[in-house]
Amino acid sequence: MTDPPPRADLVVAGASELLTCVPRAGDPLGRIAGGSVAVTGEVIVAVGSAAEIAARVDTSAARVVDATGRIVAPGFVDSHTHLVFGGSRAHEYSAIVTDSLDALKARGVPTGILATVGMTRAESVEELTASASLRLEAMLRHGTTTVESKTGYGLSALDEAKMLEVNRRLQELQPVDVVSTFLGAHDLPSDLPRDRWVDLLVEELIPKTAEDGLAAFCDVYCDDGYYTVEESRRILVAGLTAGLRPKIHADAYSGIGASALAAEVGAVSADHLNHTDRATMRRLAETGVVGVVMPALDFAVQHPRPFDARAMLEEGMTLALATDLCPACWVESLQLVMALACRLYRLSPAEALVAATAGGAQALGLDDRGTLEPGKLADLQIWNIPTFEDVVYRIGSNAVQAVMKRGVLLPP
Repeated sequence: MTDPPPRADLVVAGASELLTCVPRAGDPLGRIAGGSVAVTGEVIVAVGSAAEIAARVDTSAARVVDATGRIVAPGFVDSHTHLVFGGSRAHEYSAIVTDSLDALKARGVPTGILATVGMTRAESVEELTASASLRLEAMLRHGTTTVESKTGYGLSALDEAKMLEVNRRLQELQPVDVVSTFLGAHDLPSDLPRDRWVDLLVEELIPKTAEDGLAAFCDVYCDDGYYTVEESRRILVAGLTAGLRPKIHADAYSGIGASALAAEVGAVSADHLNHTDRATMRRLAETGVVGVVMPALDFAVQHPRPFDARAMLEEGMTLALATDLCPACWVESLQLVMALACRLYRLSPAEALVAATAGGAQALGLDDRGTLEPGKLADLQIWNIPTFEDVVYRIGSNAVQAVMKRGVLLPP
């Protein structure tokens, strides 16, 4: 006697193209023409043609979502953001693009990370939660269903804890999954000696964050003017000892050895990689470190040395695309990031989508999302466009008609 087929609660049916992002020979997107997705609870139970779904799943009581003429893809996984921050640096950005930043500084206007630190310290948990929630809502409307959120604009024990609390509240208050990363080593505080801050991070803040279960990762900005390789190693090892997996801001503005450190400590990801050489790319590939690249950040800061995505792929690296949403790069759409990745960095549309979904999940160590296949979370988006390529062709538009998060179809 055979077991009865699983009963589906919901079926997304009849997509013109279902993009599973599960690669097959000659097809990195695992496309299924006329494809459907059957969901039970918050999990996908079957993917395939209408006939295959009918053969595998009992859909007699399922709600049917008609995706005729639409494209269905996995929800985006944004694996590098600075989602929580106070205030705005619009005046600074305007000064940068008009070559008048020196005049702004001459008037005593704070700039850079430490300017945001001051504004973030001045806001309450409630205020920071409210502003970050608005950004999350916009990201969800553009198809993002999982977001990594870093601390790092507190740079004090009290204010880093405040940011961790905001991440916790965001996870509770809205549908997008928020993965919290402790980045107390984002910059160096202006009100504490360097060595004392590093000691405080290693001996107190990192162990306390892990003990309280408020973060999954420990990150560090390893670069000239920020944290040295030796300081970064000490910080990441402290995180590992406490149970926080390592991530690293690496090689953004210099090649001091940050990405090599990522390989050494087994980081989940190394992010930025503008100055990474090919030998180190190969080592990252061999050690399974995902490269997180952020075209919008390079665009926003007019980076003098854009990252080399094609070289990373040629050396065998797994890539993730992320927004790097922050006060210096206020971008909430991974669709726009995909368009930039294709036009400016020569990724194919298929490579860009895989990097924004499956790659993003790998950059967060998550094996339960990023693709559409049985057993994965029912996180998906429905695009109202005639072809998959339109998502990068229609620059700046929003293709999303509907988003499903953990099996729940959310209102547009």
